[in-house]
Amino acid sequence: MTSSQRLLHAINEVLVESGRDSVATLSRDTQLLKDLGMDSLELAVLTVKLEAMTGVDVFARGVVSTVGEIEDRLRSE
Repeated sequence: MTSSQRLLHAINEVLVESGRDSVATLSRDTQLLKDLGMDSLELAVLTVKLEAMTGVDVFARGVVSTVGEIEDRLRSE
């Protein structure tokens, strides 16, 4: 599974756990709050899931707002 697929999987887990539909695709410009409707609790859950999967806390250097920012932080760590 590629890093993009793992990220899509993690985001969809959070969405489904919150009672929303999963998404088929993400772009680097997809906004977590505006486009996916995530709230602060869901972002925290996503942080934990991503750290468990990758060993990287993508929010350690501050809040991220797009899928592309998450991908960049995963690559830079």
